[in-house]
Amino acid sequence: MFIYHPFHTDCIKQIVLSITLEHIMANQESNIKSVTIGNLESAFAGESMAHIKYRYFAKLARAAGAEEVAQAFEATAEQEVMHAFGHLDLLYPKAQMTPAKALEIAIEGETYEYTEMYPKFRHLAVEEGNQAAVAEYDQQIAESQEHAENFKRTLEIAAKRFAALAKVEERHANHYQSVLDAFNAAQ
Repeated sequence: MFIYHPFHTDCIKQIVLSITLEHIMANQESNIKSVTIGNLESAFAGESMAHIKYRYFAKLARAAGAEEVAQAFEATAEQEVMHAFGHLDLLYPKAQMTPAKALEIAIEGETYEYTEMYPKFRHLAVEEGNQAAVAEYDQQIAESQEHAENFKRTLEIAAKRFAALAKVEERHANHYQSVLDAFNAAQ
């Protein structure tokens, strides 16, 4: 039976956090992709894949009647998520993120998926005659395009709301300034 111990998560988190955040942020700001950033991206991808794979294995184990095995996979999957979040904390520092920035990153990722990644994968699957993979890639191309469009709409709506809010705040500031000016003139 798998026994979860918080020490495992804490050790990994400390190792990840020992990477110099200032160095990472400086490289991100200057658009230089360091080896460390590449490694964090790879580690994030690995932890994310492990999470999904272990969830899938838990589903299979549960269907086979192996509840204890399913629980072991689920416990480990949860740890993998925490590891992935630790990597994301360094890749996308909270101080640099806004909802709009997150949407822009999501749009970029989904657009890459439907314009480059899945079409390339699909082409190779066609060459190999793997029709099941071709069908899967076709579905993913359509879904990734839909995701990108949804994120774009959300960003546009948010931008309109922020623009309207900025106008309201500007009116308030102008009103307060005129009241202050009138008060100062009366003095």
